[in-house]
Amino acid sequence: MKTNATRQLDKAGIAYELREYEVDPDDLRAVKVAHQIGLPAEQVFKTLAVKGDKHGVVLAVVPGDQELDLKALARLSGNRSMELAAVSQLPSLTGYIRGGVTALACKKHYPVYLDESAILYATIAVSAGIRGTQILLAPQDYVAATGATLGAIARTPPG
Repeated sequence: MKTNATRQLDKAGIAYELREYEVDPDDLRAVKVAHQIGLPAEQVFKTLAVKGDKHGVVLAVVPGDQELDLKALARLSGNRSMELAAVSQLPSLTGYIRGGVTALACKKHYPVYLDESAILYATIAVSAGIRGTQILLAPQDYVAATGATLGAIARTPPG
């Protein structure tokens, strides 16, 4: 199966593997996706659209078992404050729907910020641009394909 994200990787000559999983529209959590594709949640990265007060929309990519640290992202991206984009805005901003957002072949080019923990692994998983399919690739290849900036932007959720 080809998606715009896989076409971008093919064009760049980047090696990847696809893994499919069963979609539960009531539970799109990355932790559940990770379990289904056989990877630990910390290696399955979710992509979040975030709006900054100074520089507009950015994409934040964080491990599935973590949450985005908005203050850390603001510092890294040169914003004073950040807020998650509304789910209803995802298609118009990115061209993707919740559970299928990826920084690869996005509708518009946005700055991408990847949590630095990604480089600890030989392989990470990101959405292929549709629910039900993940792309597995080397983190350095993902950085090359997206132009991502690495930084400490994730934190352990409370509780």
